Amino acid sequence: MRTAVVRVRVDPDGELTAAQLDTGMAALAELATAAGATLIENNLAALPPSRREVELLMTGAAAEQLQETAMSLCRKTFGELGGNPVPGVLTYVSHGTDDDAHGVLAGFGLTGEIERTPTGEGWDIVDVTLRKTDLERVPESRIHTALEASLNCEVRIHTV
Repeated sequence: MRTAVVRVRVDPDGELTAAQLDTGMAALAELATAAGATLIENNLAALPPSRREVELLMTGAAAEQLQETAMSLCRKTFGELGGNPVPGVLTYVSHGTDDDAHGVLAGFGLTGEIERTPTGEGWDIVDVTLRKTDLERVPESRIHTALEASLNCEVRIHTV
């Protein structure tokens, strides 16, 4: 399962006091834990309003669902205090696994076969098999770069 960092701007208008931000963070930490997420600690009051953003570590592959869950938690905590949460950027943490490779492909709307071969020298070669028609829609170089960045190993793309 992939790990996402889901960001939500909780006080973009700068309406909340330092005490309200602290209260919101404490409540969000409890709700996040109950939802199976982890809140990354941050001193929101020390940040300018445009950067008052919480980060939640969440597992799952459906970005929209993760974003909606995070928004719901933030509305429940910061919204009740007078904040106006808005979605931020969602990114994935890569562990270099085959799940990460499948997630990168899914981000391009692709599916493919992943085969990992250890080299015996401490690094792997990952062979990715894609349909030739998929490469007509998405440039191979973009896929290759994204996979290498995510996996931190040599990637070879094959077509069928």
